[in-house]
Amino acid sequence: MDKDKEQAIARKGRHIGIVIAATMVLWLVMSFVGPQLGLPGRYALLFDFAALAGFFYAGVNIFQLWRMRQDS
Repeated sequence: MDKDKEQAIARKGRHIGIVIAATMVLWLVMSFVGPQLGLPGRYALLFDFAALAGFFYAGVNIFQLWRMRQDS
């Protein structure tokens, strides 16, 4: 495997890790802070859907990363 491909795989892996970590942290923070700020339940649902979208995005990227590693 050439060095450029290895760097692309590593970069994509770091990107996926950051997306998963940031999504989880933001979701947890909003789960605890939202009720204390008096936000209605519909905002909690909005953040839940945003977290699902972030995890779905990460899942698609994990599949792409797996395919990149299979090709090498």
